[in-house]
Amino acid sequence: MKFVAVTSCPTGIAHTYMAAEALEQAGKAAGHVVTVETQGSAGTDMIDDATIAAADGVIFAADLEVKGRERFAGKPTVDVGVKRGVHEAAKVIEEAVAAVERGVPAGAAAAAPAASGPSTKVDANAGVGTRVRQWLMTGVSYMIPFVAAGGILIALGFMLANVAWGGAEGAIEVTAVNQADVWAHFEWGNLQHWSVLLLGAGQIAFGFLVPVLSGFIAYGIADRPGLVPGFVGGAASVAVGAGFLGGLATGFIAGFTALWISRWKVPKGVRGIMPVVVIPLLSTLFTGFVTLVVIGAPIAGLMNSLESWLNGLGGNQLVLLGLILGAMMGFDLGGPVNKVAYTFAVTGLATQGLTADAAQYKIMAAVMASGMVAPLAMALATTIRKRLFTEAERENGKAAWLLGASFISEGAIPFAAADPLRVIAASLVGSSVTGALSMAMGVTLVAPHGGVWVLPLIGNPLGFLVSIVAGVIVSALIVVVLKEIRYNKITATSPTDAAVTAA
Repeated sequence: MKFVAVTSCPTGIAHTYMAAEALEQAGKAAGHVVTVETQGSAGTDMIDDATIAAADGVIFAADLEVKGRERFAGKPTVDVGVKRGVHEAAKVIEEAVAAVERGVPAGAAAAAPAASGPSTKVDANAGVGTRVRQWLMTGVSYMIPFVAAGGILIALGFMLANVAWGGAEGAIEVTAVNQADVWAHFEWGNLQHWSVLLLGAGQIAFGFLVPVLSGFIAYGIADRPGLVPGFVGGAASVAVGAGFLGGLATGFIAGFTALWISRWKVPKGVRGIMPVVVIPLLSTLFTGFVTLVVIGAPIAGLMNSLESWLNGLGGNQLVLLGLILGAMMGFDLGGPVNKVAYTFAVTGLATQGLTADAAQYKIMAAVMASGMVAPLAMALATTIRKRLFTEAERENGKAAWLLGASFISEGAIPFAAADPLRVIAASLVGSSVTGALSMAMGVTLVAPHGGVWVLPLIGNPLGFLVSIVAGVIVSALIVVVLKEIRYNKITATSPTDAAVTAA
C-alpha cells in the first residue's frame, strides 16, 4: 500500500523528524511506501497533490493541528500523537492498513476545514492533567523561538562588547550605553555600536517572552478569543514585575475568561460584534484588572524571593540544584519533566541586571550540558559494545552523536523506547553527574540552546566539556554493564537467543 503521513510536535524539532523516519522505516519493513510531510519549526515540506491522490491512506502523527488537513480528506485516516509515531511506528502502520481495509466511513469524504490560526492540538476528551500539560506546552512551544533568538543575540552582543571595549568589562559597558543615542547616530564601522545593536535586538525579543507564553496558553484554552487577553495579561505581568510565573497565571485566567464569554447566549444582532468587540474587551478588562490589582504584587514578591534565593545560593547548594536539574533533563528525554527544567532555566535568562556569574546563567549551562548527555552516551555505548545493540540501534547511535552535540535530548528516545529501564536509569545518573559538575566548576551560559555550536558563548568552556564527558562516560558505562548482565543471562539460558539479540 501507499501511505502519506504528517508529523509534528509542540516544539517542531526532534520528535517531528524522528516520527517521520520511524514511520518510513516501519512502512518499508512491512512492504509499504510511506511518504511523510514534516510540519516542523523550520517550515513544512509539503507532499505534492499527485502523491496524496495516489495514496491508499493517511497517517497523522501530530501533537499540533495538521496544517492543510483538507488536502487529505476522503481517505482512510489514522490520527495518533507524535510519540506513538516514534515508539510504536509498526503498530501505527498496522492500524493504517486496517483503516484502508475498512474503507472510508460514510460522510467522511467532505473536506475538513483548514486551520484558521496558529497550530495547536488539545485533546478535549483527555483528563484534566493532560489538558493542562497540553495548554502549557502550547505556550512554551511558541515561546522557545523568541527565547532562542533573543538569548543568542544577547550572548553575541556581550561577546562583541568584550572585543569592542578590549576586555571582560565590555559586558558591563555595553549595558550602560544609552541605546537611543546609538540608534540615532549608528556608525557602521563601530564595534561598540554593533554590540549595542545585538544586545538591544535580543532584549526586544526577550520582551515578548512572557506575553507570548501567556497568549498561547490562552489560545490553547479558548482558541482565537484567548489571544488578546492572553497577550495583554502577559504584558501586564511584566509591567508589575510578576515575570513568567505571572505569565503562566494570566494565560489560564485569560483563556478561561475568553472561553466563558464566548459561550454566552446572546441575541443574533450582537453575535457579529462578539468576536471583535465584546470578547476581547471584557476578557482583557477582567484579565488586566486581576493581574494589575489582585495577583500581580504577590507573584512579583514571589519572583523577587526566587531571584534572591538563586543569587544567595552557595557552592554546595548550587551543586545540589545542578544534580536535581540534571536528573530532570535525563528522566524523560524531551518530555514534560525535561521541559519543566528547561523552561525554568530559559525564563531565568530574562531576569534583568544579572552579573556575568549569576546563578541563572549557571543554571542554563547545567541544564544544557545535562540535556546533551543521554544521546551522546547512547552513541558511545553503541560504538564500544556493538553486540549489545540491534542494527537499527547502531544506526541510531551514529545520528545520536550529532543530536547530542546539538542539545537534542530526544536523540536517545529510540534506545529508551526499546529498553526503558536500563537506558533511563543510565541517563538519570549520567545527567545528574553532569549537572552537578557544571555547577561545581562555575560554568555559565547566556544562550538558551545550541549545544557545542555555542561554545564561544560559554563561560569556562573547558569545564562545560569536562562535565559533559564525565556524564557521558558514566551513563555509557552503566547502560553497557546493565545490558551486559542481561546479555549474559540470555546466553546462559539460550546461546541461540543471545545470538539473535546481538544481531
